[in-house]
Amino acid sequence: MHKLVKHSMFVLVAVALISVAMAAPASAQVQIEKREPGAGAMTYDLLLLRPLGAVATVLGSAIFVVSLPFSALGRNVGRAGTVLVVNPLAFTLARPLGVIRFDAE
Repeated sequence: MHKLVKHSMFVLVAVALISVAMAAPASAQVQIEKREPGAGAMTYDLLLLRPLGAVATVLGSAIFVVSLPFSALGRNVGRAGTVLVVNPLAFTLARPLGVIRFDAE
């Protein structure tokens, strides 16, 4: 009986390893289709993400003002402004309703 259990475990592990090895190339070939956002995505965006984006913009602006002397010393005021203010503002206002992913850069 012990030998049968060992043999079964070996076969199970071998099948699992082969399955994983074959699934990786197949999953790499999956194409992401672009489609219009539905009512659920638009509602989620309007009621949750847009207000959070507005809060992130206000907080980012406050952090930017506090960090401005240090950013000026490091000569990266533009980058700090982009990351802390412009990107959250663009996420909040410049993207279509229901489009969750936003690539600002």
